[in-house]
Parts: sequence; structure tokens; C-alpha cells
Amino acid sequence: MRLLALLLFLSCSLAQTLLPASTFGLSLREEAGAWIYEGEGVRFVYVPGVGWAEPLEPALPPPDGERMSLEALKALGYFRTPEARVRHGTQGRALRLVLDLPGPEPAPKPPSEGQAPGTLSLLLPYLAPGITQVPWPKGMGARVRLLPGGTELTLSFPGKLLRYRLFPLKDPERLVLDLYVLKAEVEEPVAAGVRYREVWAFTPEPLRLYLVEAERGTLIPVGRPGMRALPKDLAPNALAVLNGGYFDPKTATPIGLWVQDGVTVSYPSGRTALLWDGFSFFLGVPRFEAMVQGPSGERVRVGINASRARYTAHTVPGPVGKEGEEVALVMGNRVQAILPAPQEFPPGAWALTFPKGALPFPLKPGDTLSLYGRLDPPFRYALEAGPLLVQEGQYAFDPSRENFRDPRPLQAIAPQAAVAWTREGELWLLVSEPTTPGVLARALLTLGAWNALRMDGGGSAQLWVKDKLRSPYQGSPRPVVSALALYAP
Repeated sequence: MRLLALLLFLSCSLAQTLLPASTFGLSLREEAGAWIYEGEGVRFVYVPGVGWAEPLEPALPPPDGERMSLEALKALGYFRTPEARVRHGTQGRALRLVLDLPGPEPAPKPPSEGQAPGTLSLLLPYLAPGITQVPWPKGMGARVRLLPGGTELTLSFPGKLLRYRLFPLKDPERLVLDLYVLKAEVEEPVAAGVRYREVWAFTPEPLRLYLVEAERGTLIPVGRPGMRALPKDLAPNALAVLNGGYFDPKTATPIGLWVQDGVTVSYPSGRTALLWDGFSFFLGVPRFEAMVQGPSGERVRVGINASRARYTAHTVPGPVGKEGEEVALVMGNRVQAILPAPQEFPPGAWALTFPKGALPFPLKPGDTLSLYGRLDPPFRYALEAGPLLVQEGQYAFDPSRENFRDPRPLQAIAPQAAVAWTREGELWLLVSEPTTPGVLARALLTLGAWNALRMDGGGSAQLWVKDKLRSPYQGSPRPVVSALALYAP
């Protein structure tokens, strides 16, 4: 009961509050001792010491010069929209205003959204005097006008991007306004046809992306297996460098396909790769033909890593083979040992698994055994990462279709790195603030990405522009094994 009485008191107090006439879209002038309020197609006259002029009821609450009573204007029939109670709070990054509606909307309006740098103006189709009591963020200028056709809200915050989302909810009927005060977007030229940008994407929550957009240029994978360095140090003269694919943290062995100027540096692991010649890019799980050559020159086709076959070559560190198989451990091109599976091979080695007692050709420790492979069709450059995010303008994130045995890292909120391009062929190298790959995929779609591939994320995600780290990070940036370097054409 005490809470109800308090709410009633606050409601009555607000209704009696005198507000500037300009809040209602009215202006004041004095004429022959009377106060005349005009605007919005109406004219009200009040005579001090007498009351409101006919045909109005003289006993209505009086004004006080420039200030007028909301209750009086309600009684005068000034407002043509129903009144809504206002609640406010925070929702993530948003300041959320909730208008509790007096009843179902006769014609509910669809959700709307928009943004503007510095200043934003909205008209809410209800009388919402409670908005005058909202505590706006520090530094924001806010003007509220209670007009006959609704509540006009004008916000200003120089140097910020103001974003809103307005949508209805039912049971009970509500109108929700989410307001975002965001860091301004950035655009800087890097070279002819290349620019650096910081932009917001909305899914619907805001997500800041740090990206280099290139209409032309030369993209090259850089790095060396077994060695780690910051991306900027892998390509010191590049316009921009983005971290590359996955690697084994213990040995710095790259995981996944890596083709450098037509030479296979690392072999596929069953995930999507970026494939390209010149400035034409493709995405796909590589079609890769692998074979081993024995000591007498005999050759046999083999599976590679996750693409298992009767004979399978393994280049990714970790346990290989299964019960009923044997493993030939190879260092360089010399067989070190033939052991029962499963086995874990040391850094710098590779392994061939085969059914027990069924070598593809005579082989013993000390013999030569070489691994060869080629892409079909061939590409000059390739770098595997994944998962696929966007394919031909459609959401494509589905780790279960690629060789990701543990989905948990892809569910964590962390910085993400990606390569994308538009339908017109503009290349994007980008890093996002912490999010999930699925959210990043939707964000890229809103910005017009035609294809997109996730690169290594988390602490590895970093974008360098002319040797300057532009993407956000926590702590020291992590050295990586491979990276994608963009050079001037």
C-alpha cells in the first residue's frame, strides 16, 4: 500500500509540474496584460488574476509566465495521443526506455532503427512526460518536447555516433527504445585504392570492426613453420598485415593448407581455405592430391590428415593411427621407426599410417620416404583457417561441416579475425572486438560481405596497418606462425 501511495504521489506531482512552454511547442507573448500561448495550430489566453479566457475553464491550473502546467494542457485537449508511463534502465550497451502503453495499438508499427553522427531526433507516438525525468549519459544534451502528436526527443553528443532501435512488445503492450552512444567511426586513406576503417555493424547489438578495405593490391601469406613472430615483423614493408591460420602452440607447426608461390608449405586438415591467384579469391575445402614415394621410386596415393584413407599421411602434431594400424615415423625424408598405432610423432616429423602388416611397398627404418601433394585445381597461394562465415551473400557458419572436433573455442566471446570480400571484389582484412564467429558472420552480412572466412582468433587476432596495431587487444599481442600481408599493387 505504501508503494502504491508513493507511485500515485509521484504521478500527481509530475502531472502538476510546470514546464517551459517551449516543451509543448508553444511560445509566449504578452498583449494587453494577457499571456498568449501560441504554436502547433492552437492559441491559449490566460489573464493573470482572472484565469483562462473563454471558452476555457477559468479554474484550470494557471501558468507561471514561461512555464505551463501539463495537467492544464491535458484538460484543454491539447494532446491527440494517449499517455504512456515511462521506465528506464540499461540493456548491454544501450540506455533502454520502455513505454508502458495504455492499451493495444490500433495499428502497431514495425520495428525501426537508425543512426546519426552527433545529433539524433525521434518522435514517439505517445504522450510520455516521464522522459523528462530520464538521467541521460554524462556529456549528452537532451531536449524533450511534449507535442500534440507525440513526444519529440532530440539528443546531441558531438564526436559520438548515436544509434537507436524502436520496437513493440506484447503481453503487456510496450514500446521499447534502445539508445546507443558509440565511439565515432573512422576512415583513413592508406594508399591508392586502400583505406583503413573502424565501423559499427548491428546484429542487432553494436559490434565494432577494424578493417582494411582494398580495391586492388597484392596479398601474400608470410611466415615460417616452426617460428613465431608478430605479424608486423613477418612483413615489415606491407601496407597491412592480418594474422593467419591455426598452428600447434607447442611446436609452432602450422595446421592446415599453406601454399606459398605454388609450393606446399603445410598440408590440409579438412577445413575451409582461402585460395587465390592475383586479386581473385575463392573459398572452399581444398581438393588435394597427396602421395608418398618409397625408396625404389614407387608411388602410392594417400589420404592426408583428416581425410583418412587406407594409407594416410599425417603432418599435424598429436596422436595418429588407431588400433589395427602401424605408423611409419619420418623425419625429413628418412624413416625413423615403424611402430604400432597409435603413436605421437615429434616436432618436425610426419607419419604414414597403414593397416598392420600391409605396407604399400617394402619399407624399413633408414629408408627414404617422401611426401608430395598438389591442389586440384592449382592455386598460387592458399591458406587454410575456418570456419566459413559467409558464402555468396548467405550466412554459412557451421563448424560441424568442417574438421572442428571441439566447438567450445568457437562459442567463446573473443576477438575474431576474418578475410572477406564484396560482390564487387573489394577485399577486407578485419578484426572485431570480442564476439562469437556466428555473430561476426551476421555482422559482415549487414555490411555487404559476399564471402568471408574466419582466421585464427582470440589472442592471435590482430590487424597491423603500416606497422601500427589498429585492432583492440588485451595485454601484449601474440606472436603467430603465419599472416596475410597486403602490399601495394
